[in-house]
Order: sequence, then C-alpha cells, then structure tokens
Amino acid sequence: MGQCHVMVTRHSAFYTPLLVTIGGGYLAAEGIDAEFSIAETPRDVLAGIHGGSVQVAQSAVSANFGALERGKKSPLVHFAQINERDGFILAAREPDESFSWNKLEGKKVLVDHGRQPLAMFKYALHKEGVDFRAIEAIDAGSPEAMEQAFRNGQGDYVHLQGPGPEQLAAKGIGQPVAWLGKSIGPVAFSSLAASRKWLESPGAEAFMRAYRRAREFAIEMDSDEVASVIGRYFNEIDRDALIKTVKSYQELGCWSPGVRISPESFDASVDVFLHSGRITKRHAYEQVVEQPPGGD
Repeated sequence: MGQCHVMVTRHSAFYTPLLVTIGGGYLAAEGIDAEFSIAETPRDVLAGIHGGSVQVAQSAVSANFGALERGKKSPLVHFAQINERDGFILAAREPDESFSWNKLEGKKVLVDHGRQPLAMFKYALHKEGVDFRAIEAIDAGSPEAMEQAFRNGQGDYVHLQGPGPEQLAAKGIGQPVAWLGKSIGPVAFSSLAASRKWLESPGAEAFMRAYRRAREFAIEMDSDEVASVIGRYFNEIDRDALIKTVKSYQELGCWSPGVRISPESFDASVDVFLHSGRITKRHAYEQVVEQPPGGD
C-alpha cells in the first residue's frame, strides 16, 4: 500500500489511539510503512500536508479557524476524531480531594499558552464560574519548560497533558486535582487531518481500517496492556504513571468509539473559541470536516 508519514503537533499519551495505530502494527498489517515525527512548529504540519511530504497529521479543527477568519481555505481537512474531550489536567502541589475551581483565585497557575489549550482553559474556568482575571496565569513556555518550572518550585498549580501530571505525582512533586474534560464536556479537541487529495486515495481507506482497529484496542483493552504498546514512545516516563494516564483518559471518555467528528462536537469547539475572542463568527462544519474514508 506504500508509505505514510504521520506528523503530530504534540507528544502526549492523550493521542494514544494514533500511537497504537503506528506502534501496535496496525498500519503494517495493511501493508503501510509508517514514518512518525513530531512537528517543531504548527507550520511544519501545514507545509507537510500542502507539499505532500506528510499524509496524516494530528491536529484540531480549530487549526482551520485562522484561515477562515481571513476568508481563506486551509490545506488541512479533518476527517476523524482522536479526542472528544479536553485532555489537559490541573496538578497541585499536594493532594486535594475537595478541590474546587474557585481555589485557583489569587493563585499562581502555570497555564499552557498554546492557542487551543489557553482557549479551552479559559472556557473551563467560565464553565466553573471562575474569572480568568482572578488567577495569576503564568506563561512558562513549552510543556517541557512548564513542567520543569513547576519542579523548580514555580507556581501553585500547573496545566499539562498526561502523562506530565502523573509523572509529577510519581516523583512526589505534584498531584492531579482536576480534569478539564470533565468541566468542558464533549468537544472536537484533536483530530486527524490530511489533504483532500490524499483522502481520495486507496491509502486513506487502508489507514482508516488500521485506525479503527487501533482505536478499539485503546478503548477496550486494560490500561496496562495499552501502556505496553505505547511505552516505546515514553521511555522517560514511569510505567505506573503511564498506566494511570491511559486509565484516566479511558474513564474520561476521550476516545469515544465513533471516529466521525460530529457537528455537535465541532460546534462546541466554535463556542470555546468565540468565548476566548480568538474568532469573530461561527464557521461552518462543512468548511473544515470531511467524513472518514470508509464511513463512520
């Protein structure tokens, strides 16, 4: 079936269904030789898809909003969901079984200032009745820099994807206290994207056959077994921390059985970005999303 270069914009256990697709041998079973890489900037994804060097990218429907705001068309089209919940976790210095979001008021919070993570964080606060201006939001840079800053004693809370918070807990440095996905609810958070031309190719249907099987594995199998498959991508992470991360994402419902990006989850993403002021109008589902090759 040929080669398929898969590029991700972020490296996290949050994207387990895609990692299993590659690392679990599902693409190989379809005769696809997969290449995996992590983008240095979001522009790498756009350039790779546009130029044909990347066939599939981990992205988000919101990646198209900027072009739509300028009246242009993005080279990306989103054809399947990876996560239907926000996968960021809020970690505190100490365990807090009675955590409530108003405890963030007046506190220093290391917040991921990436375009989508920040918009979602603000929306979670809004849903929980907390004013973003009531916290001291700190931009410490990349997720790696944020985690290191927290390790060095900066901030009362840190906002990270798994397995960052679980790894902090394993080292006795912090404890997960809140999952943003619980506050926000279903939303088109991350997705698989490609060019329209590639989606019409035989390789697209083969990729989707592999992805559907891998997604079922990620949802249905024991978290220990799933962690064994993706462990090769997280050599620096404590195994128990990785197992806990997978289990928490399974229980949160990030990886719902259907692969289709629903109009409802897309509209929820639009709501988030309207609230944050990053877009000025509602954009149409059909401008951004195509149906998965081979059906739902």
